[in-house]
Amino acid sequence: MFFDDLVTDSHRDDGLDGVRVAALGRGRVLVGLLAREREAHAALPADWHGRAGHEASLGRIRVEIGSWLAAALDEDGRAAAVCLMLAASFGADGFWDYDAEIDGLMKRLDGWSGDEAAVLLLRACEYDMDHWFARGLSAALGAVERLDADGRAAVAPWLRHAQAHLAKGQVGARERRSLTKRLTGLLGEADEAVVPAGLIPAHAPWAAPLRERAESAPSRGLAHLVQHLAALAGPRPTQRWRRTCVEAVDAAAARGTVAEMLEALAEGDPLCSREAGAGTAWIGDGYHYHYLAHDRDTDLARGAVWAAALTETPATVRQLGALALRAGGPGSGMREDLKLAGAAINALAEVEDPAALEELWRLGSRIKHRALRKQLDTAVVTAAGRQGITPEQLVERSVPRHGLAADGSLERGLGGHRVRLAIEDAATVRLTFTHPDGRTSRTAPAALKDGHPEELADLRSLAKAVRSTLSGERARVEALMSAGREWPYDEWCAHYRDHPVTGVLVRGLILEYRDAAGDWHAVAPGAVPPGEPARVRLWHPVRASVEEIGRWRERMVVDRLRQPFKQAFREIYLLTPAEERTRGYSNRYAAHIVHYQRLYALFKERGWQSNYLGSYDGGYDGRARGEFGDGRWRACFHHEPVPGDHGHYSPDHAATDQVRFERRSGRRWQEVPLAEVPPLVFSEAMRDVDLFVAVTSIAADPDWTDRGPRRAYWERAGFAELTGSAESRRDALSRILPRLKIADRCTLHGRFLVVRGDLRTYRIHLGSANILMEPDDSYLCIVPSGRTGTGKAFLPFEDDRLSLILSKAFLLAADRAITDETILAQLARGA
Repeated sequence: MFFDDLVTDSHRDDGLDGVRVAALGRGRVLVGLLAREREAHAALPADWHGRAGHEASLGRIRVEIGSWLAAALDEDGRAAAVCLMLAASFGADGFWDYDAEIDGLMKRLDGWSGDEAAVLLLRACEYDMDHWFARGLSAALGAVERLDADGRAAVAPWLRHAQAHLAKGQVGARERRSLTKRLTGLLGEADEAVVPAGLIPAHAPWAAPLRERAESAPSRGLAHLVQHLAALAGPRPTQRWRRTCVEAVDAAAARGTVAEMLEALAEGDPLCSREAGAGTAWIGDGYHYHYLAHDRDTDLARGAVWAAALTETPATVRQLGALALRAGGPGSGMREDLKLAGAAINALAEVEDPAALEELWRLGSRIKHRALRKQLDTAVVTAAGRQGITPEQLVERSVPRHGLAADGSLERGLGGHRVRLAIEDAATVRLTFTHPDGRTSRTAPAALKDGHPEELADLRSLAKAVRSTLSGERARVEALMSAGREWPYDEWCAHYRDHPVTGVLVRGLILEYRDAAGDWHAVAPGAVPPGEPARVRLWHPVRASVEEIGRWRERMVVDRLRQPFKQAFREIYLLTPAEERTRGYSNRYAAHIVHYQRLYALFKERGWQSNYLGSYDGGYDGRARGEFGDGRWRACFHHEPVPGDHGHYSPDHAATDQVRFERRSGRRWQEVPLAEVPPLVFSEAMRDVDLFVAVTSIAADPDWTDRGPRRAYWERAGFAELTGSAESRRDALSRILPRLKIADRCTLHGRFLVVRGDLRTYRIHLGSANILMEPDDSYLCIVPSGRTGTGKAFLPFEDDRLSLILSKAFLLAADRAITDETILAQLARGA
């Protein structure tokens, strides 16, 4: 019965039916044993206690099958392999695969005919489960690889059929890569002028230049090039692959083709999941998104990126940078493709164009993904090694200048107007338009909008790029506060002081200069250093005395010097006795309850990497990691979901835990005692952790008092002892308050700013900005409007919490003028 069913099912009318029937006839004994195996398996009782005898019978049948296969040689063995392939099934009668038996036969059999190999190829393509299709195809290719040249040429149509089936299936990446390589190699030998079917995606816009060449002018050289590009399986190809690639591109006269492919990947239309189907197996068709390349085509796309980089054009650098951001940057609107982004990043490190260094800097300031950050670091090391400098030197020498003058400005004539682009301060880049009559405005005149729209768009794009560079440099220079790095004076001047973007920032900082005697002298922002300094470093309060810090802070306020980031008023975090006792970890910021989504977003904003808490294996142990000291040190901030707090997928709140430190040791990280951490690194890392807790703690949530759960923590933490950031805020207020018009109504008392109004007296906590009203300490809820800054006081640094405290102080000092009904109702209840 089973034999007859197989014979009936073997008819395909494809010219190979006779081969199948002959193989079944030669292996009839084997087919009979397979039938008995299935019958014995079907007879197994459901009750486990009665299965022993049946299991023994089934085992004896399987021993008979093994013995028969071991004795099958030559033609009998090849027939057995065909029989096993035809008998395999994956349906209602169970899963019957014979991979192990087929593999055993394939390892010892030779003498395959082209027809036998074709039968195996076609049968593998009939398997409707991708995993078994891949195994079957691998076995079939083993038979093809044993054919001579004529035999391989004869099975070329079935090889193309198998390749097309592979291109459409969802085979695992590793299996796909191996099978594709074997198929393309066999097809290349069979027909050297034909690009194997399915290797070039049929509808991807980025592949159109290659597809059109293959259809209109197929050639041996082009087929070789396509196969070579598709064989790239990593982010950085070997030197041999690169040499062969350039030779293949030139042999196929395809420099223009690969350049067009890179342009399409960087700037062309993406694929849409609704029109082109899902781009990956793990995101279904029902989810709408855009993507650049299907997972099965990524190797070819990556090969094209490298081919374009190795045969670069003037547009290559810009397009590589655009592709890296499009595939791996934030806010691109595209499904993330780390393979393509990684290829673009690594290719930039090999491009000879000096503009590639600026592009790497730009990517470093915008890309946040941990895996891509590692590839960026590798690319920077590679590029620096080519120039004989350190990676740190490369980064600071690659900061874009954007054609600006030394003062950070640029002027252009446009339609009778003068347009000036200028960096006004550490956060502001502005376009100013001067009319022919001398009037100035910040909005573009109608004459320019109508008469010169393209030039105006270019200027606005330039302003946007300068803002991005300014923001990136501000973050980079502030990160140097933990590095303790020193520069030769001439090098500092060339790459920092005199740089049109970086110079705007560093001229607002306190610097230290070392003289010939080796002594360091701190100099005010923008001041000329005394004598002939040898070296320069950033001033940090952790190295200064209390008196020196006080003098610098007073000067910032008196001279109204606003620094690009908090330096004079920077918080200092030193080891406490409790941390000296624990040795390996700090509990200073443990046991706080924080808004988890805000915390995770702040991790990313500050450049920390963290796993995401959630209801999955490993999602209950959070570890955020931030690198300091030029990447030589790492702080680890532990956190976990609050017990019983379960959101839809991730928790709404998290509980904070220990902070530990690690030192880089080669490619690994080694945990170290706190006492071994350099003071600069420890202070800067703990400053970040303080920020995380202060900003995201529920203690700073003005609405939390109306919510029952965890009220005790809110009451304790919302008015707790001041942290380092709050102490710095208190010191700043002590210097700012005497200069305010409400000075006579404000006093600092412990951890509070006390404000005397006409209706009540209020105490504003300097950490959380929460308010208590005297005499009964009733809580006053004032929800911030969302606007930052008071506009009524000069602040020497940017601090949203300080701005909030001052805005509340101004409001409450004139409490008779309050018109907000929610606030008035609270005041009336306590009056």
